[in-house]
Amino acid sequence: MASLICAISSEVPEVPVVSPVSGQVYEKRLIEKYIEENGKDPISKEPLSVDQLVEVKASPLVKPKPPSATSIPAILKSLQDEWDAVMLHSFTLRQQLQTARQELSHALYQHDAACRVIARLNKEVTAAREALATLKPQAGAATPLLTPSHAPPTPSHPETPVHQPNAVREETGMTPEIIEKLQEKATVLTQERKKRGKFVPEDLMSAENISNFVTISSHPGLHSASVPGILAVDIFARDTSKILTGGADKNATVFNKDLEQVVAVLKGHGKKVNRVVYHPTEDTAITGSHDTTVRIWNVPTAQTIQLLRVHEGPVTGLSLHATGDYILTTSTDQCWAFSDIRSGRLVSRVNDQSGGVALTCAQFHPDGLLVGTGTADANIKIWDLKEGSNVANFPGHSGQISALAFSENGYYLATAADDSCVKLWDLRKLKNFKTLQLEDGYEVRDLCFDSSGTYLALAGTDVRVYLCKQWNELLSMRDHTATATGVRFGDNSRFIASTSMDRTLKIYGLA
Repeated sequence: MASLICAISSEVPEVPVVSPVSGQVYEKRLIEKYIEENGKDPISKEPLSVDQLVEVKASPLVKPKPPSATSIPAILKSLQDEWDAVMLHSFTLRQQLQTARQELSHALYQHDAACRVIARLNKEVTAAREALATLKPQAGAATPLLTPSHAPPTPSHPETPVHQPNAVREETGMTPEIIEKLQEKATVLTQERKKRGKFVPEDLMSAENISNFVTISSHPGLHSASVPGILAVDIFARDTSKILTGGADKNATVFNKDLEQVVAVLKGHGKKVNRVVYHPTEDTAITGSHDTTVRIWNVPTAQTIQLLRVHEGPVTGLSLHATGDYILTTSTDQCWAFSDIRSGRLVSRVNDQSGGVALTCAQFHPDGLLVGTGTADANIKIWDLKEGSNVANFPGHSGQISALAFSENGYYLATAADDSCVKLWDLRKLKNFKTLQLEDGYEVRDLCFDSSGTYLALAGTDVRVYLCKQWNELLSMRDHTATATGVRFGDNSRFIASTSMDRTLKIYGLA
């Protein structure tokens, strides 16, 4: 019996069993527990099941207590020895844990450094490709720039004008004629706004009705499914059944919501189309892309009528002037540009001298003499369009500015950033008078006032509508299965359109 020693506990087993795999003797309860957890013999490491164990018949002898456990002092000493052993083992485990943490930290640092190197190399490759693409057309630089009105018709492409890609990079300057035109338009708009006064349009959808809006249609087939995501939306003011969308598939699409069919697919950009504007009085679309270009499209023919190359980085902001003749663009190249869409010429280009920070969004003030831009370092800047000078700054956000919108009354500016809130600014007092605090982690991708300045809509984690002045929430729609990227009001707020990374255009209205 003395030779039967458990290979696990090194003690005489009460119920000895033999493993046919290793030939070792074990305490039955210990080996069964080990097999349940590991499924193999603890000595030979070969597969072993409980059914294979052979029980050894032995006389049930009572084990005498060891001499060291026959008195209280001896028992206390045994307990102390066990405690010391446990503490030493715990100390060893802590040392091993610290070593593992250091190794993991080092591995993560190496991974991060590798990712940075890869990102830098990818950026350099992209820049080299873009430089090559820019240089290639210069071989035919002797070809004169032809505008649509002067281009000779060709049998194969009667609607496509000939462009010289780099011609628009040269600034023509803010001429007295342009300044006079801008000033006249601003005066007219100010007078019209005073005539309207504080009266709300009779046909405007009431706040109660908007709070009862539901999803009346959803359109998932406007853009390619292989590169999912609709990034921007705008509505044709003259015919609000036409909706313009820009997608990650490099295309822009004009959709007729009443006919529920695609009117035109605008193809030409080399990268995703992240900004779109529908001209309010002409059937003309304007698109900005990460390929650094802005295109002016004739929607009926789906042809590019002007190609603007006014930036050296992705276009991040796009806004049409109230005259309908000029556009404002911003880019990661830290510049905002004012361009003529009729001639395709760059009028002025202003570099934001704030320490190499990218511009993330832009919009004209309703009067057309001020420009609002957002930056990647959480600043909102107001610029004088004619002088190109920075006249006001609105700090207060944290994170990249994701969207901004001027109210039609000309007094309010709404801004959003990566800090889960929307701030309202009074342009007369140059201060923040209201902050709409959203849920933690809420992402805002777009802001839009309606044409009367009565409602404010935001798109992001969901789609929401707020009543201005009271700033209470009227509507919250969570039908999109991914982040909403754009939102616009229809005529007199009779419907609302939103787009999302889930590749759908949704229309909200009364059921």
